[in-house]
Amino acid sequence: MTYLILVGAPGAGKGTQARLLVQELGLVHISTGDLFRYNLKNKTALGIEARTYMDKGELVPDAVTVAMVRDRLSQPDCEKGAILDGFPRTPVQADALTAMLDEWGVKIDMVPHIYVETGILVERLLKRAITEGRADDNEETIKTRMRIYKEQTQPLLDYYGERGLVVKINGDQSVEDVQKELIAAVKSIF
Repeated sequence: MTYLILVGAPGAGKGTQARLLVQELGLVHISTGDLFRYNLKNKTALGIEARTYMDKGELVPDAVTVAMVRDRLSQPDCEKGAILDGFPRTPVQADALTAMLDEWGVKIDMVPHIYVETGILVERLLKRAITEGRADDNEETIKTRMRIYKEQTQPLLDYYGERGLVVKINGDQSVEDVQKELIAAVKSIF
């Protein structure tokens, strides 16, 4: 079983790389955003619980998010492992994930960090806003997202870095070259 936590700022190409990794490794891509949308849309018990917090404008507690991830990871299509995207977001969630995987006798194998300089990311996102007509991608909101990403992600990178699991991947190259570097890094652990 292989468990990867894919980390990268908005615009770093994380989603694209996750899809390519799924094809290459046969793992399941688990996006926290997709998990929330699924549970809310299908009105699962966890979705209903999450909605009670969201309707009050509150953050969904870690326990609910962790329960959604546990439920998803326990599905048969995850028997070979998974690529986690958007989870964990905090050291508390990372501890919960570690405890969950310990119960199952498995561990996080690697935390690939697709790194791109902030200036390049802002340019990418502004171009994406134009080509995809994304009104939410303006310079002010992009810079806010980058600040929040850095605040939330650095403690997580420190957490996994202390465990020797973070591998920095140069995200400022072609999609194909990022993929080659990422695949080489992942295959080096087997």
